[in-house]
Amino acid sequence: MDHPLRHSPILTPDSGFATSNPPDAGTTARARPHDLPSALLRWYDDHARDLPWRVPPALGRQGHLADPYRVWLSEIMLQQTTVAAVGRYFAEFTRRWPDTAALAAEQDEVVMAAWAGLGYYARARNLLACARQVSVVHGGLFPSTEAELLKLPGIGPYTAAAIAAIAFGRQAAVLDGNIERVLTRLHGLTIPPRDNKAALRRLAVDLIPAHRPGDHAQAAMDLGATICTPRNPACGRCPLSLHCVALASGIADKLPVRRAAPDRPTRNGIALVLRRQDGAILTIRRPKSGLLGGMLSVPTSGWDDSPLVPVPADARILGEVRHTFTHFHLRMQVLLAPAEPRQKGDFLPVDTESLRAFPGLMRKVLQLALAEA
Repeated sequence: MDHPLRHSPILTPDSGFATSNPPDAGTTARARPHDLPSALLRWYDDHARDLPWRVPPALGRQGHLADPYRVWLSEIMLQQTTVAAVGRYFAEFTRRWPDTAALAAEQDEVVMAAWAGLGYYARARNLLACARQVSVVHGGLFPSTEAELLKLPGIGPYTAAAIAAIAFGRQAAVLDGNIERVLTRLHGLTIPPRDNKAALRRLAVDLIPAHRPGDHAQAAMDLGATICTPRNPACGRCPLSLHCVALASGIADKLPVRRAAPDRPTRNGIALVLRRQDGAILTIRRPKSGLLGGMLSVPTSGWDDSPLVPVPADARILGEVRHTFTHFHLRMQVLLAPAEPRQKGDFLPVDTESLRAFPGLMRKVLQLALAEA
């Protein structure tokens, strides 16, 4: 197989925009020193985070690349989740399913239960769909180009670029929130990153070195996560500080400019906890599509498209739980009632350990019910 870099354009330090041609009206300056990528990689060699899905910098310098499966799995888990929260889940997933074939062969419900707690459950459904497509269409091996990676379920431009760069050594422009913040401050951009994607991508391309592009992307991620942080950036320890427009202008802590967040509406619903005399609780499996798709739940209604739940006359109100989804806040009234002796359905003994099989919203509901046990 040809080396993946053989088909990638070589980007020299002078490629991209000229100093006199700023990428957008939000740029206050456009300095591009030739040694900037080298300075970033030197810093990474000394300060890289030790993450289980990574190849250490010492091996990266020798040309070693990361396992595409581990890179892909970590990137899907890290979407809208912190590194600290992902560590335990990544270790468990790679122990149980060490490669694409093992994950693709697993039952949906088992994977969804293992995912519980990471949130945004559409990612888990796409994780399985992607693993199965890679197994069937690509013989269990991830494709190496951004164009082919983008055809896989759950993989968008950022994830495709990250896999291509980190796992295959391709010169792909990787843009996550950390890198966008670094670029915004480095070039003094006063347009919110969400409104400035095209310019940020061009600036990212302008910085990609021909050597170690994957380590370069991870270096920029680490710089944003540990030095160029959202609040109180440690500019005195930044390897790029001499070239940072925002620092020179005294506005590093003011950037990036944030777009005003839209107001989230509030929905109201009820959750019905039906408990048998032995303590087991009636559970349902939510439809595969929609919110909390495919996850374990108690019967609910009023906040989504689920049919209304009949409330027994002897139900009592335990209290209210609150939960926030991407587009709305939820206030859920929790009702507890004894199950009828001949009540049909899937009853599950619920304790602290088994709560892990439920999504976050349902854990809140059940924790309230367990407190009444």
